[in-house]
Amino acid sequence: MTDKIKRAVKRLPFAMNADRAYSLKRRVLHLLFPNRCPICSCIIGCDDRFCGECRSKLNSFEGSFNIPETDSFTAAFVYDKEVSPAVILMKNGVCGNAPYALGGELAERLISDGIPDNIDIIVPVPMYRADVWSRSYNQAELIAKEVGRMLGKPCVTGAVVKIRKTADQKRLDHIKRRYNLKGAFAVTDTGAVSGRRILLIDDVCTTGSTLAEIAALLKANGTASVHCAACCKTPLAAKK
Repeated sequence: MTDKIKRAVKRLPFAMNADRAYSLKRRVLHLLFPNRCPICSCIIGCDDRFCGECRSKLNSFEGSFNIPETDSFTAAFVYDKEVSPAVILMKNGVCGNAPYALGGELAERLISDGIPDNIDIIVPVPMYRADVWSRSYNQAELIAKEVGRMLGKPCVTGAVVKIRKTADQKRLDHIKRRYNLKGAFAVTDTGAVSGRRILLIDDVCTTGSTLAEIAALLKANGTASVHCAACCKTPLAAKK
């Protein structure tokens, strides 16, 4: 039944506004699989991102964070116990409403920061292919596509790939994180990134090592600029 509904939505007249078609698709799917808050799992409206109570507890990311080789960094929320259930849900292979919710919030923050005027395309941080097969999706790609839909910018997947398995970054210190990622990524389509102003998106940013590594790779392949964004940023160290 779900597949039939999806095919029916795709056959809608091309003249229909893309946003209206997307909204209709969500409404139809909501009838079969009610939309749920990605944090507490309570049923919410088909176009809602979070329930009111959970949204009120989320902490916006404030302050600045500099990442080598990048031109800017934007995050929607501080990564803490209030938002972590939504992120963990995606990492555990149950995306649900999380990419829509987190991607939508990130898109609004990017608009507020004036980033859309300075980018041409969006590139998600890639996962190693075996990890994608295991999870069935790359959460950064799902988030990037939602951001692209809201900003009206194309999401380019496959131009940058992860070519080898790396150790879990969260188990490493700052220095080991950098060496862990050396040579882990590759540009497969120079023409897609050369001369472009790119928005590089990930779900969570901790030290920025992954974003810095990919940004350096992109600039070595002719990218004009690399603006980075993540749905969540771990708390900044307190200034001494």
